[in-house]
Amino acid sequence: MSTLDNIISERKKKLEAIRKLGCDPYPEKCSVSGSIANILKNFDSLEKSQEEFFLVGRIMSIRRHGALIFSDLKDMSGSLQLLFKKEELQNNDFEFFDEYVDLGDFIEAKGVFFVTKSGEKTLLIKGYRLICKALRPLPQEWYGLSDEEERYRKRYLDLLANEDVKKRFVLRAKLLSYIRSFLIQEGYLEVDTPILQPLYGGALAEPFITHLNVLDVDMYLRIAPELYLKRLIVGGFEKVYEIGKNFRNEGMDREHNPEFSMLELYAAYKDRDYLFQLIEKLISGLFEEFKKEESLSGNKLIYQEKEIDMSLPFKQISFDQLIKDETGVDINVADVLQLRKAADLMKAEYTLKDDKAKLADLIFKKIRSKLINPTFVIDHPLDLSPLAKKKSDEPEKTLRMQFLMAGSEMMNGFAELNDPQDQKVRFENQAQLRQGGEKETHMMDEDFIEALEYGMPPTAGLGIGIDRLMAILTNAPSIKEIIFFPLMRPSQPEK
Repeated sequence: MSTLDNIISERKKKLEAIRKLGCDPYPEKCSVSGSIANILKNFDSLEKSQEEFFLVGRIMSIRRHGALIFSDLKDMSGSLQLLFKKEELQNNDFEFFDEYVDLGDFIEAKGVFFVTKSGEKTLLIKGYRLICKALRPLPQEWYGLSDEEERYRKRYLDLLANEDVKKRFVLRAKLLSYIRSFLIQEGYLEVDTPILQPLYGGALAEPFITHLNVLDVDMYLRIAPELYLKRLIVGGFEKVYEIGKNFRNEGMDREHNPEFSMLELYAAYKDRDYLFQLIEKLISGLFEEFKKEESLSGNKLIYQEKEIDMSLPFKQISFDQLIKDETGVDINVADVLQLRKAADLMKAEYTLKDDKAKLADLIFKKIRSKLINPTFVIDHPLDLSPLAKKKSDEPEKTLRMQFLMAGSEMMNGFAELNDPQDQKVRFENQAQLRQGGEKETHMMDEDFIEALEYGMPPTAGLGIGIDRLMAILTNAPSIKEIIFFPLMRPSQPEK
């Protein structure tokens, strides 16, 4: 039997002994007077009052000194030293703690506050109660938690062992709350649209397929909420947004997880220029909120040793100019062979079936990693943007933009296509690509076409990758660090 198995076995014996003593190791209720952070904030007045307080939390350390036991109690807000004095406790409570309480157990502690000779703020225990017996040792107590994949698979242990990980997720929540508040102030209404859809759409991606037994039909996990949100614009709402999960049956890397968080918003009577202004206002406000939370100053954001200049206004560059500057190839006049050479130069993988638009997109995806400072890439080719309006002066291009930062795509926005006839033709073109073997295409959605036929006003739409944005703001090397439970490959059993 391994040492870990021995520890678990010993704790189970303690659990059985506790129950024989008539103690419930998993009681329903407990008493608490406040968080540890609030206690520490008001410690001086609480010490003077000598009022008894109840604290709850997990035992993180035990230090025995004869008739004294020092321990550290931790809740989500912080930690505080406890002192168990044998002379202060009754009914063998001191001996019970000494014999049956282990690291990782939760207790309800009652006592008064004082400061030790060494200056440590402490709760002198007058009574306590075990409220949860832990049967396994904490990571730092036993085997540690340094393996990256193990951290992701057992995030609860990662959170216990690594305070910086917990802080990152708390910061994510605060920044997400700021985004919601910002959109509400801008007049947006938060809505919910279906995740389980009869047709997938709103992006070029391969979906997950499932089956609804009661109707005996195949369904799809949404790849984007776009077409439903646009239906709401048709229905009379003028500013809507949704924050939720999307699902795309694609690869897993530092920027991709098959399940991810997305924000999409749509504003009637607005154009692409409105999106430029909205994004600059949102990102600059979000950056100020981040600096406030992290007690930082200045206009530079450090991400993985890269310095990002957050000064306004953000740079704008056209899709074709970006490629021309990097490769010397003008995609507007180049043929397929020239684009293949440019793809080879950028070490972009392609197939002989890939057309000019696909090749240009593959080249762009290699170039964008060099865009460190916030940048708007605009005027994408029509074939890459089946849901965006055409430019009136350059109909082979669209009124689309992508917002990039630290080499990653953060946002994708359009002056939305609202011509039902044009939209139908583009869906038909996508269907032809799908018949030719291209998996990442848009399906024909007749109901959406019908909705557009009732009339959708000029509309600006925007999608924001929440996980990527939060990863950069919190200096996370991968979106796996900002997703509580990222999808992982099945672990291999030890041989």
